[in-house]
Amino acid sequence: MTLPALNSRLVLDILDILAICLIGYMVVTVIRGTRAVQLLKGLLVLVALTGLAWWLELKLLSVVLDKVWTMAVVAIPIVFQPELRRMLERLGRGGSFTRLIVGQEAVNAAVGEVVQAVHELAGKRTGALVAIERQTGLKEYIDTGVVLDAVVSRPLLVSIFEPHTPLHDGAVILRGNRVLAAGCYLPLSVSREIPSDLGTRHRAAVGLSEQSDAVVIVVSEETGVVSVAEDGVLRRGFDAEALAHYLQVRLATPHGFAWWVRARTGEGKKNAGV
Repeated sequence: MTLPALNSRLVLDILDILAICLIGYMVVTVIRGTRAVQLLKGLLVLVALTGLAWWLELKLLSVVLDKVWTMAVVAIPIVFQPELRRMLERLGRGGSFTRLIVGQEAVNAAVGEVVQAVHELAGKRTGALVAIERQTGLKEYIDTGVVLDAVVSRPLLVSIFEPHTPLHDGAVILRGNRVLAAGCYLPLSVSREIPSDLGTRHRAAVGLSEQSDAVVIVVSEETGVVSVAEDGVLRRGFDAEALAHYLQVRLATPHGFAWWVRARTGEGKKNAGV
């Protein structure tokens, strides 16, 4: 084999290894903190047993393991549908290829209203759940609530979450500078990493962040503590300054640009069904 051919083969081998490493990293990132971790451990045990049975030529064990693998291929997609959906949605977001650039001033205006409202609600220990849509559309959750399509403002958000009002128990969904809907139902996370002292709002926040790239803000009605869920991770203990900085970074960097652009181009009204 010639030197150029060897170099070409080496490059392909390196790319092959990098692709496998990337896929492995994505799988671990998606299933971390979920019941799928136990699945991965079980699969590794099956792989080890299959290799051992093949090496020692254990025919009966090989037949049994073949049947187990056949059943696993059918059962895994059904039992672990949430984790598989989460992985595919991450792939479908497009990453940096679909990110758009938008001015910081426009983002700051909406963020400022949200931060003021959250700060006021936290001070009164009024529970709240606010989801900010980015690249992954949230129409299926918008449809579970009451469509508002109103400009984001502190008074509006505070009034929505006032106790005994019709919409205070659900989530508010924002896109750009618009409050698309209130009283929305979000998927609950089954992650074991969520502290047991946290309630339904926090599980709903993590659940939506597991299934989309939304940034979800939670105010605890027991403690007034402000938390933010993103990519399946719940971060707690935000004051107004820290929350403003976090949102400005997450929504003004390329990772979050599309959420504002869609609202300004009118896609928000079309997707919300208004």
